[in-house]
Amino acid sequence: MKIGFVGLGRMGLPMASNLQRKGFSVTGFDLKREAREALAAIGGTGVASAADAARDADVVFTMLPNSNDVRTVVEGEILPVARPGAIIVDMSTIDPLVTDEIAALVAAKGLRFADSPVGRLAIHADRGECLFMVGAAEADFAAIRPLLEAMGTTIHHCGPVGAGMRMKVVNNYLAIAAAQLNAETLTLMARFGLDLEKTIEVLNGTTATNGHLKTNFPVKVLAGDIEPGFQIDLAHKDLGLALTAASAMKVPLSMGSAARECLQLARAGGFGGKDFSGLLDAWCRLAGVEPPRLPGK
Repeated sequence: MKIGFVGLGRMGLPMASNLQRKGFSVTGFDLKREAREALAAIGGTGVASAADAARDADVVFTMLPNSNDVRTVVEGEILPVARPGAIIVDMSTIDPLVTDEIAALVAAKGLRFADSPVGRLAIHADRGECLFMVGAAEADFAAIRPLLEAMGTTIHHCGPVGAGMRMKVVNNYLAIAAAQLNAETLTLMARFGLDLEKTIEVLNGTTATNGHLKTNFPVKVLAGDIEPGFQIDLAHKDLGLALTAASAMKVPLSMGSAARECLQLARAGGFGGKDFSGLLDAWCRLAGVEPPRLPGK
């Protein structure tokens, strides 16, 4: 099976690499030459355009930063060259209404479409342990499942086209708002002078427990590493997607609105390109508190 992969960023490159390593033929494009070369170094093919990646591919994956990027690339570069019967799978996190528009464009060309945004973190993508939330017709889901299994360990068929993207918006709303709450909690802990390890042990043993304190924070910001990962800029964008979608459906998201403004403060402070666990460092700076670190970090 020939695979086209458009978007070889921090998540896209390890996912494309896992496909290549597990026996699929991957042709990939990214604006960064180093990313194309990294794919070529393990036997894949790096090409100069999204159209070159999509041409003759059985399945074309897109993993791009925002709605406009996906719409532009699919409509302008992929659809004109896609082979009959090809499946286009968008793994980006974008506006669900734009997902619907793109699906309609793809269907109008007689091609197939699935949305399959990605859960978990970049370290999971490195290990081939992604989680996928898929919106697709049953037959299309069956066709792409072996590819998703090469990149991840958990695959949820959430419903028809568009259901995967809507599930990702719901997921990211909770995950990103929780990251901001963690930042404030640990800043307060630092101001109180409490022990970081003991605080994490207590919080993870009560109903306050959350995945960030167990997985992401200890290996990122609390270890002194705030390089992405998942950027605060992208987290801000994703919260915006949730708030826009909620507004259209007349669903109030007061906490989410506050969290987005907190992320905006972090961006204004120069943290936009940092990992979203770096919200802790941004908040400690605002509070005049030394950022907490685990021993030896």
